[in-house]
Amino acid sequence: MPKLSLPCHADVVQAQQRINSYIVKTPVLTNLALNQQLGCELFFKCENLQRTGAFKFRGATNALLKLTQKQRQQGVITVSSGNHGAALAHAGKALGINVKVGVPTNAPAIKRQNMEAGDADITDIEPGMEAREAIIAQWLKEGESHFIPPYDHADIIAGQGTATLELLEQTDGLDAVITPLGGGGLLSGACLACDDTEVQIFGAEPELANDAWLSLKAGERQPALPAKSLCDGLLTQVGELPFAIIQQRISDILVLKDEDTLKAMELIWRHLKIVVEPSSAIALAAVMQNLDVFHGKRVGLVLSGGNVAAQPESETLRWSCV
Repeated sequence: MPKLSLPCHADVVQAQQRINSYIVKTPVLTNLALNQQLGCELFFKCENLQRTGAFKFRGATNALLKLTQKQRQQGVITVSSGNHGAALAHAGKALGINVKVGVPTNAPAIKRQNMEAGDADITDIEPGMEAREAIIAQWLKEGESHFIPPYDHADIIAGQGTATLELLEQTDGLDAVITPLGGGGLLSGACLACDDTEVQIFGAEPELANDAWLSLKAGERQPALPAKSLCDGLLTQVGELPFAIIQQRISDILVLKDEDTLKAMELIWRHLKIVVEPSSAIALAAVMQNLDVFHGKRVGLVLSGGNVAAQPESETLRWSCV
């Protein structure tokens, strides 16, 4: 097997310089009551306030800016259930690059609408990795479009790492950083951003989709598990490039039940007054279920996105995962 060419810390720094004028430098929030309740200092990097409502805009913008002029003219293709497709579409719209997205039929409506708002050329596909791989193979065979995957791509990883790089610049003396873990782009980017520091890096993964945890224990990537978790943004196999980086730098992967993630969503809403999706709240759930690990520490949590819909039901709001 050929040796993988992995991005490094310098790539993240360069990505930050490249995308700086396109992205939102999202705020970092903390809350005294929540800190006292959990026995540590928490600093929430609010990527739910990023353009398109998720950190994905960083990697998408970086990847598109690195295309050659010929590749820009040809357009790009990808597959996505929501946040990556929306980020690529909106970044492409800003840069004049056509974006074609294969979207599973079970993709949440709000995320499909977000892609449509970016003028994405959408093709419906069946849910699952097999259908995703098939449509990309078909498109590559039909034309010259450039494929930009959601996470298994050096420029995507470097771009996602800028969220953690900003967090380190905005918050002094962090002991640990936690990010959600699905395909691994955000977590591997965090690993690169924290290179040459003493900061511990943790991934937070759903119990019902813990292929990365299983992969770390086995020493090689394991297949994706059936999609059963509320954390829809994390229901995919960890990528080859992200996994190679994670193996080198990760402190641990923490596995959480969906009920713990829902409790974390409620705490974020109650104390921070912001809306995040379950795939984001899982980072706080990781702290809540591992208080001994984080006791007395300064912990950065990357809230990956906020694309969730609220629907009135009786006299209350029922938060539906999208």
